Amino acid sequence: MVRRVDLTGADGVRLAAWEFAEPPKGPGAADDSGAAPAPGVLLLHGLMGRAGHWATTARWLAERFRAVALDQRGHGHSEKPADGRYTREAYVEDAAAAIEHLGLAPVTLIGHSMGALTAWQLAAHRPELVRSLVISDMRASALGAASQREWQNWFRTWPVPFATLADVRKWFGEDDPRVERPNPARGAFFAEVMAESSDGWRPVFSPGQMLAARETWVHDAHWDSLAQVACPTLIVRGLDGELGRAEAQEMVRVLPQGRYAEVPDAGHYLHYDQPDAWRAAIEPFLTETAGLG
Repeated sequence: MVRRVDLTGADGVRLAAWEFAEPPKGPGAADDSGAAPAPGVLLLHGLMGRAGHWATTARWLAERFRAVALDQRGHGHSEKPADGRYTREAYVEDAAAAIEHLGLAPVTLIGHSMGALTAWQLAAHRPELVRSLVISDMRASALGAASQREWQNWFRTWPVPFATLADVRKWFGEDDPRVERPNPARGAFFAEVMAESSDGWRPVFSPGQMLAARETWVHDAHWDSLAQVACPTLIVRGLDGELGRAEAQEMVRVLPQGRYAEVPDAGHYLHYDQPDAWRAAIEPFLTETAGLG
């Protein structure tokens, strides 16, 4: 069972969150049923993603946790204001609003890519809200202006509109110049962020808004905020992802309570590429830090 929860983020932006299954109960302090609520987990997707990308992860989490995935502003079913703020502060404030609205604190944050940056910035600035943190394939170093230009040029290569979802899967999984070898999981990932229109299939997000969001973090390094994360934190990288081993291990060193895990045969979308190996990499950490072991 998946339940949609509507809430309000920063600047009054309307956000959609998705709770997977009924919140299970676990041993602990008594409530009306004699059991305590299960520990909360908030899942934050990356740039261009959506809450649904976490469905496989959220379903196994829901066996022991209260698992909620957020459509971040500009993404999925959340509001996409043309003149809205797509800043680091806005994304962090939205995540905090979701935690408070849903009563998830202290929460475990699981973030992928941009969502991981949001997660660790929230953990740094609002430590009382966060129990533990999983950072999935996100770099702390600055990527620079050249990277932003590459993304601008990449969006221009998209053959939009796509005639069918099969064309979406093929282009992003095989034909996209950024793909080094066929990657069906990547094609499936992008098929989930397309919607049918009168002339074909188009992304549910505005590429311009995605670039605006990226512009607010791509030029800066984020080591200072990472070092302020006091809670237990697991850095996870796909061996073929965007976060290199040396940088990942330096991130672990900078973190007061950092740990490290790898997912073999996975690229940037590691929870999509290798869902079983992803689960094996993070589940022991989640179990320990939530006191469920």
